[in-house]
Formats: sequence, C-alpha cells, structure tokens
Amino acid sequence: MRKLIVMLFVCLPSLGFASGGGGPMMSANVDVTNTASLQRGAQTFVNYCLSCHSAQYMRYNRLAEDLGLTEDQVMENLNFTGHKIGEQMKIAMTGDDAQRWFGTAIPDLSVIARSRGADWLYTYLMTFYVDESRPFGVNNVRFPDVGMPHVLSELQGVTHAVFHEEVDEHGQTHSTFEEIEILSPGSQTEDEYERTVLDLVNYLVY
Repeated sequence: MRKLIVMLFVCLPSLGFASGGGGPMMSANVDVTNTASLQRGAQTFVNYCLSCHSAQYMRYNRLAEDLGLTEDQVMENLNFTGHKIGEQMKIAMTGDDAQRWFGTAIPDLSVIARSRGADWLYTYLMTFYVDESRPFGVNNVRFPDVGMPHVLSELQGVTHAVFHEEVDEHGQTHSTFEEIEILSPGSQTEDEYERTVLDLVNYLVY
C-alpha cells in the first residue's frame, strides 16, 4: 500500500464541518459489520485524511482488533506517522500550530459521523465540482462555498455540477441541483469511486 504525500495546503481548516449545507441528501447505507469495507475505508482514511486530520479517540492496536488485522499488518499498511501500535492516531501538527498558521484548529475526525451523520458525509464526498471562483478551484453541493480542496479528485476525476434554474413569481432565481457529471475521469470508475466513498464513510461511522 502506498503512502500518499498530501501537500500542506490540503490541511487548511476551512473544511468547517460545523458549517451548514445545502443540496439533496444521498443515502450512504453503511454496514459496520462489513469488515472488508471497514478495512478499505481505513486504508483510504490513512492515505487521504490522516495527514491533516487526527483520529485521537482511536488507537492502532484497537484498529487491528476491530478490523480483524494483525498488529504487523496495521503497522505496515495503516501507520505512516511513526507512532507505536498502542498510541492514538494523531498528527504532528498541534492545535496551537494550526491556530497560528491557519487561524483555526483542524477538526479531529474520530466522531465526525456522530455529529454530521453518514448520509451527510457521503453526500459531501460525492458532490465536489469545479468552480474556478473558489480559492481551491472547487465547490460542493452539500457544503456551498467549501474552503477545502477535493482531496479525492485523483480518484473521482474532474466534475461538473448540473443545476436547473427557475424564476419564481417574485422574479427571484432559484437553482436546483440535478446531478454531478464527470468531465475528465479519475483513476476510478464512477462505481469504484462510489464504493471508495461508502467504505470511507463506513469506517468513519464505525
């Protein structure tokens, strides 16, 4: 399993999970009894999320126990931080560092599924799209004006959001989201990407 080196700008805290959102909600249909899904989700998490977001309420040895892996498998394939098997899944950046560098703390993802819900996370990760007016060139249907790059874009590809606009009797224009179109494919097919996101959300729920 390769370790993805994520550029520092991905760590910008404006992800802002506490902010509101819009757009329709998709159903995640998670199954935390699916061990294979949890293992794949853990792999995606450590490769794409753990560089900037900690999971301090989880320890590597507990991960091995719950996911049916040996401690050697976890240390070889899921631990790229240099921590010991009994230590928490933390990152090197401290809260003070994040506050000083970025102006706010980066959220820990240990219990993000409890605060947001599986469907919210699934919809969020499925609905990034290109928007050159945004600082990182992307926006999000579920989380309008998101300040985070699409860290899974190499998997999903370049996307476009299709909106239907209507003018009401007061002359106000309203946009309704219809679908996400793939403009340039990523390394995964649409079905493969959906499974990757579902596995990641499944892991976060677990």
